[in-house]
Amino acid sequence: MWESDNESAATGRDYGNGLVASDRQGVQTEEFELRGKSWFVSTEVPSDILVHVEDVTFHLHKYPLLSRSGKINRIIYDSRDPDIRKISLDDLPSGAEAFELAAKFCYGISVDLTAANISGLRCCAEYLEMTEDLEEGNLIFKTEAFLSYVVLSSWRDSIVVLKSCEPLSPWAENLQIVRRCSESIAWKACANPKGIRWAYTGKPLRVASPNPKWSEMKESSPSRSQQQPVPPDWWFEDVSLLRIDHFVRVVTAIKVKGMRYELIGAAIVHYATKWLPGLVREGTSSGEDGSISSNGSGGGGGGGGSSWKGGLHMIVAATKEELPLVQAKDQRMIVESLISIIPPQKDSVSCSFLLKLLRMANMLKVAPALVTELEKRVGMQFEQAALSDLLIPSYNMTETMYDVDLVQRLLEHFLVQDQMDTSSPSRPSSLPEKDTYEGSQRLNNKARVARLVDSYLTEVSRDRNLSLTKFQVLAEALPESARTCDDGLYRAIDSYLKVFIHSLKIYVSENDYRDVVSHLQPELCTLCENSGSSNSN
Repeated sequence: MWESDNESAATGRDYGNGLVASDRQGVQTEEFELRGKSWFVSTEVPSDILVHVEDVTFHLHKYPLLSRSGKINRIIYDSRDPDIRKISLDDLPSGAEAFELAAKFCYGISVDLTAANISGLRCCAEYLEMTEDLEEGNLIFKTEAFLSYVVLSSWRDSIVVLKSCEPLSPWAENLQIVRRCSESIAWKACANPKGIRWAYTGKPLRVASPNPKWSEMKESSPSRSQQQPVPPDWWFEDVSLLRIDHFVRVVTAIKVKGMRYELIGAAIVHYATKWLPGLVREGTSSGEDGSISSNGSGGGGGGGGSSWKGGLHMIVAATKEELPLVQAKDQRMIVESLISIIPPQKDSVSCSFLLKLLRMANMLKVAPALVTELEKRVGMQFEQAALSDLLIPSYNMTETMYDVDLVQRLLEHFLVQDQMDTSSPSRPSSLPEKDTYEGSQRLNNKARVARLVDSYLTEVSRDRNLSLTKFQVLAEALPESARTCDDGLYRAIDSYLKVFIHSLKIYVSENDYRDVVSHLQPELCTLCENSGSSNSN
C-alpha cells in the first residue's frame, strides 16, 4: 500500500524539510530583494550580469551561474565576448518564478521544494543544464529526487504536479513528469478503497506541508477513515480537475490496470458534466469558472447509467458559429477525447449520455470518424434511449427541424448489432429465438425500439419540411415482427397526414387520402375509413 499524504510529508521532512541548497557559494549573500520588476542580490559585490526572463530582470553575478549552469556557460562562450553583461532567456519553459528559485540555488540559498513548484523548477533545471557534470548534487538531481521520493508517493501531490504541468509542454512530457504522475494516480485510483488513508475528493488541493498541522494529520488518520467508508468513486472529483489530455492519460493508465469498465465510464460522465457546459443536470447551475456545479459525484461505483436517468438536458439554442471560437475549439477537443476513451463494453455509460454527447459532437463539427463511432455505440444500446434524447436539432435550418437522418442511422446500427447477436456462434442453433433468454431479450429490445420510433415519428410529423420519403423510410425500417401493436404507427401516420394536408390548404378526397396512406404501408389502408372521411367533409 502506498504512503498516505501525511506519510509522504514525513518523507519530505527526512528529505531536508523540502529545502534544497547548493553546497558551495561563490558570492556571500543573505537574500534576494525585489524592486519593481527587478531582483537584486543583497551583497557588497556589484552584479556583473543582467538576466532577462519574461519581463523580469535579475541583477546577478557570473560565477555562481557559470559554476552550476551549462546553458549560461554556452551562451557566454558562444557570444565570444568575455565581458558580456546582458543575456535573455525568453524561451525558459517555466518563467521568472522558477528562474528565481534556480538563481537562489546557485547562490546557496535554501529553496523550498513543493508540489506546486517542483515541475516548473525541474523543467527550469533541465533548460539551464544544471547537471552533475558541473556540481555534485546539482538542481536536476535534487528535483528528480523530490519528484521520485516525495511527490509520486502522495495522491494529492501527484494531482497538483500533473495540474502544474499544463503550461510546461513539451518539457514536462519529455522529462516523463506527466507519464510518472499519471501512472502514480492510476495505481492509487485502482487501490482497494478499504486501504485508502489519504485525503481526496472535493476538498481544496493543498501542497503537502513539510510540517503538517495536527488537524491535517487527524483528518486523514486511519481511525477517521475507518469511520467513513471510502466509496469506489472517491477519485472522480480530483481527477476531473485535470486538463483533458492529462485526464486521458490517467484514464488510459487506469484501463491498463484493469479497473471495472462501468466505473471508468462513470468517471468519464463526471468529467463531461464538469467541463461541457452543454451537458447539465436538472437543478444545477454553472459556477463562476464556467464549470457545472452539482451535488454528489457523477455516477458512484455502479456504472454510468444510474446517475443520469432522466436528469440530463442539453442546451442547444446556440449554434457552433455563435459559440466563442476558443470555447468551441476546446469543447470539440474534449468531446473528441472523451469519445475515444469510452470503454467498448455495452452499458459502460448510459445511452442518454451517449446521445447528449452525440448532440454536442454534431453541433461542434467533431471529426466524422468519431461521430460514426459514437453513433455505433448508441446503436448498441438504442433500446435504452428516451424520446427526449432523440429530438436532436438539425443544424441545417433549411431542412427538417430535427435530424431525422441521424435517427435513421442509429436505427440501422441497432439492427446491424441485433443481426450480429442473432448470428453469434454462442447462440444455441437448436432452439428458436423466442425460446432462449437472449432471444427473448432481443425481441423485447426490438419491441421497445419500435415503440420509440413510433413516438419519434409522431413528434417529427409536425414538421412541415419532413418529406414523405424520410417519413416512410424510417417507418418501414423495422421488421414487421418488431411491432406487437400498430397503434403507435397509426397515430404517427395520422399526425403526418393532417399536417401535410393542412400545409397544402386544399381539399383532399377520400381516394387521394387512401393513396397517400397506401404509399406508407399497404395494410394500414383501413385507417382511411376513420380519418379520410372526416377530411373529405
